[in-house]
Amino acid sequence: MSDTNFDTKETEQKEGFQETFMSHLFELRDRVVKSAIAVIIVFVSLVYWAPDIFHLFAKPMLDALPAGGKMIVTDVTGSFFVPMKVTMLVAFLIALPIVLYQVWAFIAPGLYIHERKLVLPLVVSSYSLFLIGMSFAYFLVFPTVFQFMASYNAPLGAEMSTDIDKYLSFAMSTFLAFGITFEVPVVVVVLVKMGIVSLQKLKEIRPYVIVGAFVIAAIVTPPDVLSQLLLAIPMCILYELGLFIARFYLPKTESAEEASDLNQ
Repeated sequence: MSDTNFDTKETEQKEGFQETFMSHLFELRDRVVKSAIAVIIVFVSLVYWAPDIFHLFAKPMLDALPAGGKMIVTDVTGSFFVPMKVTMLVAFLIALPIVLYQVWAFIAPGLYIHERKLVLPLVVSSYSLFLIGMSFAYFLVFPTVFQFMASYNAPLGAEMSTDIDKYLSFAMSTFLAFGITFEVPVVVVVLVKMGIVSLQKLKEIRPYVIVGAFVIAAIVTPPDVLSQLLLAIPMCILYELGLFIARFYLPKTESAEEASDLNQ
């Protein structure tokens, strides 16, 4: 009789686990669908202005071209699909708060109260810093790099032009590199707040971080010193900013040690 009861309970537990898993799976599906619908709605709203959006997207390169210079299309479908890709990127960025909200609504029930209080500021700051990083690349890095490269073409008598698809690939990789770079303060704060790495340890490895910043810049940026400096220097500054902000998010034990060190 006891064996029968044990088997019944085990069966009920398995069924309960399966029901819970399936309910989470269905909820995840609904969240993904809602996020996709939000992006599609924004994309459809913007698609009429796709050529204008691409022209604005390519403005740093167009301004660097010599008089009468134009961007070229080497792919038959490039003049259609490249502006569509750019418009989709813009639509995703505009709809990203809705996407992040769906992610938040899915994971929030499984978080503790103090974790919920931490996640929302991190999401907002991460989104803002990513946009700032992209803006930094668009308004400062692109014009500087393109003008710098154009000055090299003039003495050679070479005509400067680029395919719109290659420009898209370059711009996307640069946006991603600078967007992620500007997340450095958030990463530092999370490492300190979660107690993964102490603030003192992060200060001690500062020289290695500086070297790593220049190595990363040399890998992800075009092969010229100027663009590497434009990535490495902000990365170092943002690391210092993260160290400063992390002082306000220290765990209690580390906060007491930090206060005692300052008083000595």
